[in-house]
Amino acid sequence: MREIVHMLVVLSLICAASGTLLVNLKKATKSQIEQQVLTYVQGPALLSVLDDRDNDPIKERVTIKGVTVFPATRDGKLVGVALESFAPGYSGDIGVMVGFDMQDDSLLGIGITTQTETPGLGTRIMKPSFTSRFVGHGLASMQLTSKGGDIDGISGATYSSAGTVDAVRKAIETFNGIKPEIRKIWQTS
Repeated sequence: MREIVHMLVVLSLICAASGTLLVNLKKATKSQIEQQVLTYVQGPALLSVLDDRDNDPIKERVTIKGVTVFPATRDGKLVGVALESFAPGYSGDIGVMVGFDMQDDSLLGIGITTQTETPGLGTRIMKPSFTSRFVGHGLASMQLTSKGGDIDGISGATYSSAGTVDAVRKAIETFNGIKPEIRKIWQTS
């Protein structure tokens, strides 16, 4: 009996030490992980969506109501913003970076940040032939044609197309909710 108690104490100490080590390791590397995500995951999609700018949206990002907003300025004036949104696709969440034009309330475009869709089929949501359908699109009528909208889905990738459109719709809803704060921060009207 004494051996069992000794073994339980030793195992408990090992588990506690391992857990403490993992928690501290996560805290120590949190900022480095965030920087890697910004550089290699969000960055490429963000820079493709906010391409007509003269600032660094990653360095000038702000958080408004828990949402990270990436600004695009030209000649010191805010011309667009981007934010990331997620929605379920066929085999997991689809992350979409959505750019908004601040002058005419339309989309600057979208870029896919994360996806685990079926290779060769669902991954076609990342191709310009699909993402270009969102450029210049108004904010009011975002929906697939199969649901009465004007965005053509990808044949054979219905869930992936719907997930992308749903993520864009969530981003539009978020943008409309924080638009007054965005205008206030950058003094645009």
